[in-house]
Amino acid sequence: MSAAKRSLLLILPLIAFAVGGGFYVPPSTMDDGRSGSELPLSSLPALPKWAHQGLPDFTSYNDTTEKKAAFFSFLYPRIVLANSRILIERDYLQSLAQKSELSQDELQWLNSHADRLRIDAKPGSKEQFALLRKRLDVIPPSLILAQAANESAWGTSRFATKGYNLFGQWCFSKGCGLVPKSRVEGANHEVAKFSSPFRSVRAYIQNLNRHPTYQELRDIRLQDRRGNDPLSGPELAGGLLGYSERGQDYVEEIRAMIQYNNLSYYDDDFRGVVRNVTPDRLQKLATSTPETALLPNQQAAATEPSDG
Repeated sequence: MSAAKRSLLLILPLIAFAVGGGFYVPPSTMDDGRSGSELPLSSLPALPKWAHQGLPDFTSYNDTTEKKAAFFSFLYPRIVLANSRILIERDYLQSLAQKSELSQDELQWLNSHADRLRIDAKPGSKEQFALLRKRLDVIPPSLILAQAANESAWGTSRFATKGYNLFGQWCFSKGCGLVPKSRVEGANHEVAKFSSPFRSVRAYIQNLNRHPTYQELRDIRLQDRRGNDPLSGPELAGGLLGYSERGQDYVEEIRAMIQYNNLSYYDDDFRGVVRNVTPDRLQKLATSTPETALLPNQQAAATEPSDG
């Protein structure tokens, strides 16, 4: 692909929509603009205040390079925050898996996550733990950054600016979001609204972690986990065939955006942040203030080297 074509790809990203309900955000008592909300856990601290902030005005940038840099600098700390909190939940999940007997509160926590992640298995069974380990997991930052840039036109689309929806997720109850101007007659979907961009990131990760359309993505991730291989955005992008009606062309577009913008750099940085990380360090990541403390090269020096 020529540099001119790649530049056009990045300047004029396609706002793609899901097929087969891929962006479905079901109504929930937890949602109220916070789809993907975390379940109560005593070791999961309160969100830092900056996680509730809105979206900057990315239309104010005339220089494309500056706009991209600002977009990535805004979104990456929110990705680290979301993924670190998932790792706290995974750590707790592992602690429960090692117990010979579970309390009612612990079983309730497992079942609540199973319901949220659409897992049908006997409470506390090996099958439930195996499926939770597969679905309660992080998404590589490069994949999140590329899809957010693509789906939100670098944070400038109507759905991004009016509803903090960076990934085009749909909802199906009247008033749950913004009505697409191109919605065909008889359709009832809306593009979901969120209370903050962070909530959009959380909901997007939840979507990939539970929707049947993205089982291949989860299979790829599980194989990497079992092989102790680094999680890779370009590799996991292969599980996004159902994210857009464009199928493989969409997958290759996301991979091209990752490569062109060197977004794998963020995957490397995140691995450096969380490799051999202790529970205390995870707690600090999950409450970091200011948000700039989660930008690349700010945290890795405090961790020990290992494979992520």
